[in-house]
Amino acid sequence: MKLRLGIVVATLTLSMAATAQHAPAGGLVLEPADNDVTDTASLQRGAKYVVNYCLGCHSAQYVRYSQVGAGLGLTEDELIENLMFTGERPFDTMQSALRDEDAVRWFGVAPPDLSLIARSRGTDYLYNFLRGFYADDSTLTGANNLWLDNTAMPHVLWQLQGIRRATETGEAESDGTLHLETVRAGELRAAQYDDVVRDIVNFLDYIGEPMQVERQALGIRVIGFLLLFLVLSYMLKREIWKDVH
Repeated sequence: MKLRLGIVVATLTLSMAATAQHAPAGGLVLEPADNDVTDTASLQRGAKYVVNYCLGCHSAQYVRYSQVGAGLGLTEDELIENLMFTGERPFDTMQSALRDEDAVRWFGVAPPDLSLIARSRGTDYLYNFLRGFYADDSTLTGANNLWLDNTAMPHVLWQLQGIRRATETGEAESDGTLHLETVRAGELRAAQYDDVVRDIVNFLDYIGEPMQVERQALGIRVIGFLLLFLVLSYMLKREIWKDVH
């Protein structure tokens, strides 16, 4: 009994710790990413954005270009022409162009690998994080984030989103959030930028588990078979026992 109680307590403790680690800061509420890993066009766009904006600092060392190309329906020529800027061969892994020692010297920390980032942090968090940057002259990179205070990551998508700053009256609002105003418009409107971020998150979700689409489809077929087998079994049972009183 004590052993079972200890297991329950340990499980609840770990669950609460994980919840606290990913809980929104300052009363912020996560908006759903609503990404769809079955949307191949979105995945292709997301792969383009990740290669162009993310692989300069981050890696996805557990993912091969050839795997991405096959999963997204790209030919080898399309793969090499549009996605392969850090790899030399299609079966190379997606490595960063930045060395860890340089990253530590410039940003204070080596950027995390992106292979499993969607599984570890969640797609909703990534979606809101990439939309939560604002200018902050007190940080090393000149940028901060609503979802990760004093983040070491610069706002690499600032040209698309624009530059936002916290308003003078919004630094200590009652709900704990900052109120941001745009001081320099980006190349995209807010809704368009959200779509870009959603494509990026979609691709990161996909590479975290490339088999998930096939797994989900297989699960539906298996459940369908079990339901059909249940109906047949019930009909067979009624036929066998119909004369038994």
